[in-house]
Amino acid sequence: MKLYIKYMVSIRCKMMVKDELKKLGLHFIIVDLGEVEIMETLTAEQHRQLKAGLLESGLELMDDKKGILIDKIKNVIIEMVHYADELPKTTFSEYLAEKLHYDYTYMANLFSEVQGTTIEHFIIAHKIERIKELIIYDELNITEIAWKMNYSSVAHLSNQFKKVTGLSPSHFKKLKNKRRTPIDEIEN
Repeated sequence: MKLYIKYMVSIRCKMMVKDELKKLGLHFIIVDLGEVEIMETLTAEQHRQLKAGLLESGLELMDDKKGILIDKIKNVIIEMVHYADELPKTTFSEYLAEKLHYDYTYMANLFSEVQGTTIEHFIIAHKIERIKELIIYDELNITEIAWKMNYSSVAHLSNQFKKVTGLSPSHFKKLKNKRRTPIDEIEN
């Protein structure tokens, strides 16, 4: 049985979900960002207990199909931007359509309607947070970061970074208190 969980955006979230499933004696096959597959079918009581347990952890068991798709879109973007070694070389629209098996225009319209922002802005917000993280780690120079994050040039990255943060990447690097936004708070 597949379950969909809202706000599940990190490895820590996966651990919390696994703990809740174990408490109920449920056996999971896969625990992924936003999606869980268990061996059993939930009883009404297990569903209620799981929903309550997840809420205590700040997570939400989802039943709404449109909400589930929005969460899948967010999780694919988060996985792609924050956890993939390299961004796909195709367009994000092609990548999302291929990954989720939905027409991109449908997903984009639904996302904008429900979230009040575009998929593109959501992706940009996450890319900027990832760039901040890479700048803070100080393992790559700005040229390498631009390449890793699939920007056409350092100038393009710098312009987008400044537009979103109000700072150039080099000025951000010099700041003592570098402010990053937790993944689950980026344009939700």
